[in-house]
Amino acid sequence: MNALASALLGYLLGSLPFAVIVSKAFGLADPRSFGSKNPGATNVLRSGNKAAALLTLLGDAAKGWLAMWLAGRLGADATGVAVAGIAAFLGHVFPLFLGFKGGKGVATALGVLAGFSGWLALSCAGTWLAVAAVFRYSSLAGLAAAAVAPFAAWGIVNGEVAVAVGIMSLLLFWRHEENIRKLLAGTEGKIGAKKNGVETPTTPTQETPSS
Repeated sequence: MNALASALLGYLLGSLPFAVIVSKAFGLADPRSFGSKNPGATNVLRSGNKAAALLTLLGDAAKGWLAMWLAGRLGADATGVAVAGIAAFLGHVFPLFLGFKGGKGVATALGVLAGFSGWLALSCAGTWLAVAAVFRYSSLAGLAAAAVAPFAAWGIVNGEVAVAVGIMSLLLFWRHEENIRKLLAGTEGKIGAKKNGVETPTTPTQETPSS
């Protein structure tokens, strides 16, 4: 299995929009229609359905790991496996099925890290949990984990993986540009907080007919 095939496999898996799929299965509003409008687990959580948010988180993480596992099972070498993982991350950020407008990529990046090393994924997940528990900002926790990830990859795996992880980290920072501005301004919403001015998510059956 060559690198191009690995990239295609990873990208298509990464493009699966679990936030939209799970929300539809639970009868919830499309996560792109409320809150941050980001198709990710944190925004699904704003619907109030924790089970849907958890399933979204697991699905987004699993597709990163699964892309790498499948590539390996289909005969890809170490480079091809890594390419599949990075492509899955890119698929989530720029999904084919959502007009190339995807999520931030934190959960999928975690799944890719797990594909490289379970210890690497655990170290970054621990960073996320610690920062989220102390400061209660999902975006800040994701940024902290992204900052730690390349150094952890260097120490736990090797330099080549650290470079690949570093590319993902840079993209994560870029995708969080708006969140960084809000954090600096003190206007970023905290985990579990109800934000003023955020449209309440509704399902199609709950919408009020327009006059």
